[in-house]
Amino acid sequence: VAASTDFLDGYYARKYGQVTVLGRILDPFVDKIIICGAFIFLLEHPRSGVTAWMTVIIIGREMFVTSLRAILEQHGRDFSAKWSGKVKMVLQCVAVPVCLLSLSPEFREMIGGAAAAEWFDVFRDVVLWVAVAITIYSGVEYTVRGFRMLNMAPQEESPNDHARPS
Repeated sequence: VAASTDFLDGYYARKYGQVTVLGRILDPFVDKIIICGAFIFLLEHPRSGVTAWMTVIIIGREMFVTSLRAILEQHGRDFSAKWSGKVKMVLQCVAVPVCLLSLSPEFREMIGGAAAAEWFDVFRDVVLWVAVAITIYSGVEYTVRGFRMLNMAPQEESPNDHARPS
């Protein structure tokens, strides 16, 4: 529900020209809270399929890209989301409810008992692995793009760069 309202907010902001710097900062921040919080919660439940290394990769990528975005915005560069980041978010937003459903005994019974639940667990694991793989891919892509943009950014001059009059 939170991810869908976040999507709608972005859609209407772009449609009606209400995109702001604050919105460009807060939108990814809210995404991080939703996803990182969910993966931390799921980590506590071994039957969710979420492992510590998956959670570290997801949180690490989110923190690094957010920091990189802040640095680039400080240099006046637009470091908006690219398609790989959007696909990453969608896959993570699919993985979270799938993992939550795998924890529900009622859901497991509803889909047909133990045999169907085993197949659902395989599906859950595939969704998780794909989400983590895309998280890694998009992190690398954003890192390469970010460092290229940083190298193009004008260097800030320090006061020592100018010759002092004697």
